[in-house]
Amino acid sequence: MNIVYNSENYAILAFPMRQAFELVDKQTSRSLFVQGSVAIDLRAAIDNIPYEERSQESIDSLLDDYCAGAAQPIAIH
Repeated sequence: MNIVYNSENYAILAFPMRQAFELVDKQTSRSLFVQGSVAIDLRAAIDNIPYEERSQESIDSLLDDYCAGAAQPIAIH
């Protein structure tokens, strides 16, 4: 597991062996695990943000869209 993105609102954890990412919404204590084609699409969506427009705000906005309605509450066991 590697932290590949970390802002005030979100963190992205990469699981390279599983070709997966976990998106952690820090504000709502929710997370979303994506793998396979969805993880590839997420990476492409981030890479497709033009370099001059790539900022914490633009990436967080993209992650808002990915997590909307799909993220699950984080449960501590």
